[in-house]
Amino acid sequence: MSHPDCRLNLRPLGTPRGVSSVVGPHGVGASPGDKKAKSKSVRGKKKSIFETYMSKEDVSEGLKRGTLIQGVLRINPKKFHEAFIPSPDGDRDIFIDGVVARNRALNGDLVVVKLLPEEQWKVIKPESNDKETEGTDELDLPKELCGSHLPQQSVKGYNDSPDVIIEAQFDDSDSEDGHGNTQNVLVDGVQKLSVCVHDKGKEDADAPITKDESTSMSQDTRVLSEKSLQRSAKVVYILDKKHSRAATGFLKLLADKNSELFRKYALFSPSDHRVPRIYVPLKDCPQDFVTRPKDYANTLFICRIVDWKEDSNFALGHLAKSLGQAGEIEPETEGILTEYGVDFSDFSSEVLDCLPQGLPWTIPPEEFSKRRDLRKDCIFTIDPSTARDLDDALSCKPLADGNFEVGVHIADVSYFVPEGSPLDKVAAERATSVYLVQKVVPMLPRLLCEELCSLHPMTDKLTFSVIWTLTPEGKILGEWFGRTIIRSCTKLSYEHAQSMIESLTKKIPEKELPPISPEHTSEEVHQAVLNLHGIAKELRKQRFVDGALRLDQLKLAFTLDHETGLPQGCHIYEYRDSNKLVEEFMLLANMAVAHKTYRAFPERALLRRHPPPQTKMLNDLMEFCDQMGLPMDFSSAGALNKSLTKTFGDDKYSLARKEVLTNMCSRPMQMALYFCSGTLRDQAQFRHYALNVPLYTHFTSPIRRFADVLVHRLLAATLGYRELPDLEPDALQKQADHCNDRRMASKRVQELSTGLFFAILVKESGPLESEAMVLGVLNQAFDVLVLRYGVQKRVYCNALPLRSHHFQRVGKKPELTLVWEPEDLEQEPVQQVVTIFSLVEVVLRAETSALKYSAILKRPDPEGLPGPRNEEEA
Repeated sequence: MSHPDCRLNLRPLGTPRGVSSVVGPHGVGASPGDKKAKSKSVRGKKKSIFETYMSKEDVSEGLKRGTLIQGVLRINPKKFHEAFIPSPDGDRDIFIDGVVARNRALNGDLVVVKLLPEEQWKVIKPESNDKETEGTDELDLPKELCGSHLPQQSVKGYNDSPDVIIEAQFDDSDSEDGHGNTQNVLVDGVQKLSVCVHDKGKEDADAPITKDESTSMSQDTRVLSEKSLQRSAKVVYILDKKHSRAATGFLKLLADKNSELFRKYALFSPSDHRVPRIYVPLKDCPQDFVTRPKDYANTLFICRIVDWKEDSNFALGHLAKSLGQAGEIEPETEGILTEYGVDFSDFSSEVLDCLPQGLPWTIPPEEFSKRRDLRKDCIFTIDPSTARDLDDALSCKPLADGNFEVGVHIADVSYFVPEGSPLDKVAAERATSVYLVQKVVPMLPRLLCEELCSLHPMTDKLTFSVIWTLTPEGKILGEWFGRTIIRSCTKLSYEHAQSMIESLTKKIPEKELPPISPEHTSEEVHQAVLNLHGIAKELRKQRFVDGALRLDQLKLAFTLDHETGLPQGCHIYEYRDSNKLVEEFMLLANMAVAHKTYRAFPERALLRRHPPPQTKMLNDLMEFCDQMGLPMDFSSAGALNKSLTKTFGDDKYSLARKEVLTNMCSRPMQMALYFCSGTLRDQAQFRHYALNVPLYTHFTSPIRRFADVLVHRLLAATLGYRELPDLEPDALQKQADHCNDRRMASKRVQELSTGLFFAILVKESGPLESEAMVLGVLNQAFDVLVLRYGVQKRVYCNALPLRSHHFQRVGKKPELTLVWEPEDLEQEPVQQVVTIFSLVEVVLRAETSALKYSAILKRPDPEGLPGPRNEEEA
């Protein structure tokens, strides 16, 4: 489902090359039943719109010879005639122009393309901005890169004592990954860097594409240098239909009442314009739909594409179900989950039969002889206060020589998930729990993830532990891996741990702490937290000295009304020392397990790599920083991290500018990926760019990530607890690929859930005001990062009460001068200069359509203008 913002954004498109017919927002060609269209048919056979796919044999031959290229298709959600696949050499994306060239492939599909002749490549005009050349929407950052750090500030005017605080629980126990959220939680359309101006009309995402902007080359453009051409291609085969082929949207009657089609089909119009319009049989539709279509104008339906023939602009589909009213939380949420292929059905009885039956369950006596018994140790969990799936616990025992025995204890999920069982199969298929704002769709049945596996306090639990001997500086003197039994003494929230870190000497009153088991004291827990914090600070300092990178991004948390479930307010989630403490030890455990399993099984280890940034986008960013006079070093992850931390002061303007730059730096970043070590020959490719380490994996969250369950099984085999899982490297790689796909889908669903709740908040409680910083200037609009909410929006000049606006370049910097219509006739018009890094005041306000909101600029105070022309004056 596209972001609520861009999904009702219908507009006409230019007819794709090779098709001369009427164009609708979802597809090309004449509407069904159009007489002209019928007359075009050749001897009773309809003219094909799309090319026939190549044969499998020709495709694999072409890929081997290098005449064909494969890649994941990304369709621009704001300009859905534009699609891209990444270039295999990391250079500029390959452009796929129009619905016809896309040949029925959908967003996310793995496609094979053939390059077009050079004279049909896209011309990038010298003044044009790469906004048009890179398909950077829905970028996915590894969690290791992300976080959130701006001070919490609740929305003014909200109830001070909310009913429920939903902490940004998303993947919040994803400690080793930095607890961050993905970049740009709420992205307005495409995430792109606006450095320069487009040609006239191009900056408006809703402008019709006119003839003179045609992307094919005319004769006289051949003299252009290589740099100003973008390789363009057409889809010749779909290797893997990764898109779920499901969409949410609305039902309409066909336009031509006299056509044969009208008697058989209705038209389904998807909310996500990247999906074609779909014919659905009337027998799938509500009985009174044909007689009372208006009754269903605001009803959301789910439709699945069944077929899409070569001679039709529209796909054929099956209406799966009616969700309810558009704009309401549950129907919209179910739509998002369905579109991204998230299985939220109840677990089947054969899956539930795999769970322990005699409840309450207790640990079988024979497990005590196979495990190290740590039940007397002071072990505790630190999680968001609302978390129920507690994967990880910590311990820290001072040793006589001044060192510490530090343990990371992870729920032993693989004990409860027998390999090859129906439970194993459904967990492998789901691959990850999905965290929505209001609930979690779990990977495992709740009995496991919230009870038997979850490390609740004061109950015996089965765990897999990594225990180190560490110096106070975090130097590893020894390490041990093994199966254990623990009994957590208390469940701390991040707030509890934070208050312990901040109270170095003062005892925290019992009433401010959760219950602690009688065998241990609050002082003992407090001291353990302080010792862990001390070591974590050293580990973290060393990681950044060694060249790690962190791109902290703003992340929203909502307060929800107890009864209605509607958002009452939101704030930026604050990432504090208690989060960092947990993160450091999770990273340490994941790295230790990666080395241990890889040494034992160099062909069969399941690892996680993070490729370096995309070259072309990184070069563009370097050029931009150069133009803006920003001293940024992009030579390595560590150099970039130093630039981001050293370039900025801590005044409000500097912090906002750092936020914008962090946002820009996240765009060239690639996704981190699970892989099997036996399928990659070059060990240099194993590296994790952001962490700047040679080997990394995921071990610490098996309750909610299937990759970790696989890693647990490998570690158990490494330690001789079991046989090596019967998986060849290729089969393990297949599972890794599936985990990557599901992780990416779950991340997108999470963003859309946040987007949904924020749009509802604007509708229910708006308009909302905030400071924003400009991150791109076009000739009739500019993009801003709204600082209070972390959302990115475009502000259009034609939506403001301006007398005029004027675009110019000062040096290489784009600048927009706005002349405001005075409110009082006696006054002079106020001029406001908008340039990159300008601080402005914006208002977010709901629009009439269900979940759409826009940003407008707040009328400036005449006293404070004109704004800084450049940042030296700021």
